[in-house]
Amino acid sequence: MSKRIVINCWGSHGDFFPYVGLALALKARGHAPVVATVGIYREEVERAGVEYAHVGPDLDPNDETLYDRVMDQTRGSEVIVRELLMPKLGETHAELTAAAAGADLLVAHPLTVSVPLVAERANVSWVSTVLAPMLFFSVTDLPVLPQAPLLRNARKLGPWAARGVIKFAHRMTKDWFMPVHRLRADLGLAPAGHPMFEGLFSPWLTLALFSSVLGEPQPDWPPHVRTTGFVFYNGPDPALSPELEEFLVAGPPPVVFTLGTSAVGAAGRFYHESAAAAARLGVRAVLLIGSFEQNRPDGELSRDVLVVERAPHQLLFPRASAIVMHGGIGTTGQALRSGRPVLVVPHGHDQFDNAHRITKLGVARTLHPKRYRAPRVARELARLLTDDYRARAESVAAVVRSEGGAEAAAEEIERLVP
Repeated sequence: MSKRIVINCWGSHGDFFPYVGLALALKARGHAPVVATVGIYREEVERAGVEYAHVGPDLDPNDETLYDRVMDQTRGSEVIVRELLMPKLGETHAELTAAAAGADLLVAHPLTVSVPLVAERANVSWVSTVLAPMLFFSVTDLPVLPQAPLLRNARKLGPWAARGVIKFAHRMTKDWFMPVHRLRADLGLAPAGHPMFEGLFSPWLTLALFSSVLGEPQPDWPPHVRTTGFVFYNGPDPALSPELEEFLVAGPPPVVFTLGTSAVGAAGRFYHESAAAAARLGVRAVLLIGSFEQNRPDGELSRDVLVVERAPHQLLFPRASAIVMHGGIGTTGQALRSGRPVLVVPHGHDQFDNAHRITKLGVARTLHPKRYRAPRVARELARLLTDDYRARAESVAAVVRSEGGAEAAAEEIERLVP
């Protein structure tokens, strides 16, 4: 029997695409999914043939100051919660309540904190999702915190030190979510846990929407977690642009440089140094610079360098020799699936932890943005373009490609729907 399943997501394309992929998998099983998200994604949802519902808060993609604030290594996550999400919490809750009318099940993104409240008041089940291993905040698999990356080394001192790191993160973020606790009280709901820690997880089902190569289940993970593999969806574009296709067939596979759809707005000199590094190394390059003209490298570029705004990663990455990217979980998944070695330049949020994990896998190297200079980039790429990294990347890709994340996630949800 068809079920109405409302999927609430928020954030960049890396936060959006997995939920469209999940919606399509549910639709293929005969259900009626609804993607409830911000207005800028309405056309993309409807082009995919999925029902859309507006749930904010909306963002202005033309606000260039926003990218720098959100991508700040130490304060970026706080900016997202305190400046973007919490001031609009009441409005968001009301929109989701309307969108969820008649729903059989709700699905939550890690930042859509209204889902548990709406589900509890409507007496329906809900599913939590985790896009990256960091959000489990496991003592036995300690994450890399962007505010203090070196704290991960505390695990070497024993469980007591690791627990101290998690408590530090819990205390540091507790006040960010006070509006959620106040809204619960106003709605007559009982107090609940920290929305980024124990309150994040559904009592029915949590879907870990990432590959098992990134993180295995830990003893302190919450109950009812299922690791599905990445849920891949990269838009309805059926092909690369003619310009990009022509460039790719004209020579050896290029190095692809990208900062996704969020860090690209806070790129600094990334693309300028990237073009210089490609020239120094003598390799071809594709630069995905977004709609930000300041990202276009200075001067006249070689014919071996192509600058384009964007391209579907699932079509471009497998035709690269290596990928240089920021470590956002969506781009990370596509890079791992492509079987190409990766240079990660993490900016904030989960990116430092993702970088640590894929570097540990032997498919990547990590370089901090402050050290991103052409000579160093060229040296790192020279190491990556060796048979050892290529072989390891292909081995990991075979696992990632085999997992079928969308179908696995849809199957788990189907078991839960009454």
